Amino acid sequence: MSIISAGELKRRGVSALSPALAEDDEAMITVRGKCQYVVIKAERYARLREAELDHALHETRADYAAGRIADDSVTGHLSRIRAHV
Repeated sequence: MSIISAGELKRRGVSALSPALAEDDEAMITVRGKCQYVVIKAERYARLREAELDHALHETRADYAAGRIADDSVTGHLSRIRAHV
């Protein structure tokens, strides 16, 4: 992973990212020598976001199959909440 200091990013702006991202899909931005941020290419972000959404859908389907999701009316939902209060 390429490393760019915050000072370099401040001086060079976005042009500091191009060479770093040409080597890898991600670049670390350091502030006072410590990693504070990671920049990734838009294509990689889209893939990560899609994987995250797929995982959330899988968890939701598993919860529904296990009966951990109620699918009734608003009135039924409020009644269930009031019964637990």
